[in-house]
Amino acid sequence: MLRLLFAAALIALTAGCATLQPAATQARPAREAIEAFRIEGRIAVRRAGESFSAGIDWRHDAQSDEIVVSGPLGQGLARLTSGGGVALLETADQKRYVAADLDGLSEKVFGTPLPVSGLGRWVLGRSAFGGVARVDAAGRLAGLSEQGWVIDYLRYESEAPDALPELLQARREDVEVRLKIDDWGLSR
Repeated sequence: MLRLLFAAALIALTAGCATLQPAATQARPAREAIEAFRIEGRIAVRRAGESFSAGIDWRHDAQSDEIVVSGPLGQGLARLTSGGGVALLETADQKRYVAADLDGLSEKVFGTPLPVSGLGRWVLGRSAFGGVARVDAAGRLAGLSEQGWVIDYLRYESEAPDALPELLQARREDVEVRLKIDDWGLSR
C-alpha cells in the first residue's frame, strides 16, 4: 500500500530521443524555453504518519515521460511511462496499470484524477495551470498554488534568475512530497 501511495505522489507531482547534457556544462536555455530534461534525485512522501523515500530518475520531453523509482540499494520499485496515447505504471511486484494518459492513470489507480499534466512544468519552477504564484527577489518562483496543491521552492541551484529548482515540496491535504534534485540534464 505504501508503494502505491508513493506512486500516487509521483503521479500527482508526474524518454524521448532528445540528447541530454549536464545542465551546468551547457549553454542553458531560458527556463520558459526548456522542453526536455532528465533529473536524478531523491523523493520522500509522507501521508498520515507514514513515510517513504526512494531514488528517482525522470526523463521528460514534450511527447513522453519515463520515471523510475528505486530503493536505497538501487533496486527498482516502480516504473511510470507515458507517451503515444498510453500511460503505464509497473510495480516491482509485477502489477501493471494502463490508461490513455497520466491523468487517467491516476484516476484508475487511485480513484481520483490528479493534475499530472502540470508536473513537468512544476519541476522546472513554472506554473502549469495559471495558479497563484509567489516570486523571490531574483524573479524565480518561490511558491505556487494550483489544482489544490501548494508547491514551495525551497532551494535553487544558484542565485541566478534562470537557476533550476534543487529542492521543492508539494502539499495537498494530508500528503507531503519532497523532491531533492541532485542532477539536471537539459536537451539541446
